[in-house]
Amino acid sequence: MENRALIPDDSQNTTTLRGHLSFVAGVINRERVPAFERMLWRISRGNVFLRQAEIEKPLEDPATGNEMNKTVFAAFFQGEQLKSRIKKVCAGFHASLYACPGTKAERTELENGLRTRLEDLNLVLNQTQDHRQRVLVSVAKELQNWSVMVRKMKAIYHTLNLFNMDVTKKCLIGECWLPIKDRDVVQQALSDGSSASGSSIPSFLNIINTVEDPPTFNRTNKFTKGFQNLIDSYGVASYREVNPALYTLITFPFLFAIMFGDAGHGVIMLAFGAYMVIWEKKLQAQKSDSEIWNIFFAGRYIILLMGIFSIYTGVIYNDIFSKSFNIFGSSWRIPYNESTVMGNHDLTLNPQEAYNESPYPLGLDPVWQLGTNKIIFLNSYKMKLSIIFGVIHMIFGVCLSVVNHV
Repeated sequence: MENRALIPDDSQNTTTLRGHLSFVAGVINRERVPAFERMLWRISRGNVFLRQAEIEKPLEDPATGNEMNKTVFAAFFQGEQLKSRIKKVCAGFHASLYACPGTKAERTELENGLRTRLEDLNLVLNQTQDHRQRVLVSVAKELQNWSVMVRKMKAIYHTLNLFNMDVTKKCLIGECWLPIKDRDVVQQALSDGSSASGSSIPSFLNIINTVEDPPTFNRTNKFTKGFQNLIDSYGVASYREVNPALYTLITFPFLFAIMFGDAGHGVIMLAFGAYMVIWEKKLQAQKSDSEIWNIFFAGRYIILLMGIFSIYTGVIYNDIFSKSFNIFGSSWRIPYNESTVMGNHDLTLNPQEAYNESPYPLGLDPVWQLGTNKIIFLNSYKMKLSIIFGVIHMIFGVCLSVVNHV
């Protein structure tokens, strides 16, 4: 394939008897070339010679920033009036016009200059990219520390905004509630802060008498925090009222286990809770953004206790993955022979003949798994047991309400 220049080398010898032959060069969207060519033909009545060539690589549109396929063109004509019309058509088709010298020597010089500028720009861009990469790497090392510092400063200034200025506008005065047990700790912290900042005026703490009701403060640790959050989701006790979270440490997982009552699934819950408790420091340091995982991790001790109590009630119900195990041997025996068993669809065990008068050592006798009424009996047993403990739990709650009222 022969490559030919859009502007011939002998274009510099374009002077004729009628005048000078001019041209306009630019770039236009490839999709608009056919309409652009027809429009030039109509406005010039065929007195425009158009040369064009497609640009292989897509170019970025300076207006929109999108990559587009474009075509470079050169339109040859004669006369200033026609030149003005062609420029208006180019503006209407959003073509980008570029100044192009009329002689080959000038075009060569311009091309060499543009190549030199492109090389310089690429060098500057590469150096800028390398410098930005080095800066980002150095910043990434300190980003976490800076984030912590910014959060601390934001929290400090948020707290300072709650303070008031004294009359001299030299000191800050803040009013707050604090536990009596932590009074010495706060006083020591104020003293240490004054010494560390080099302040000439020491910070001091005064006790103010007030008739306002103090806010509720329940001191928790990593074990009781989950249970306290569970209680606070239903309501916060008033000042000096009995905190039910202390009793919920046992009652909540135990009542759950009474309704759950499966030792097999209890083992799974126990394993999951034990995993989060044993590796809690490592898991807490990861700081996951998953809301579901954070809920599970915050209640890891609740899950652990629910698993333990579920195993206990599952053993009482003799229910492991909805199956019973004959560990100690059933207290019932089958007094029928093989022919009687094979010849009857339903058989009943008479306690006077089939029961050995000694109960199963722990939990329900596994013989209930053979009974046709096992589901009715077990569901009735669990329901009645749940009702009994539920009523006891409600009565205990009423007693606590009486204590709070008194």
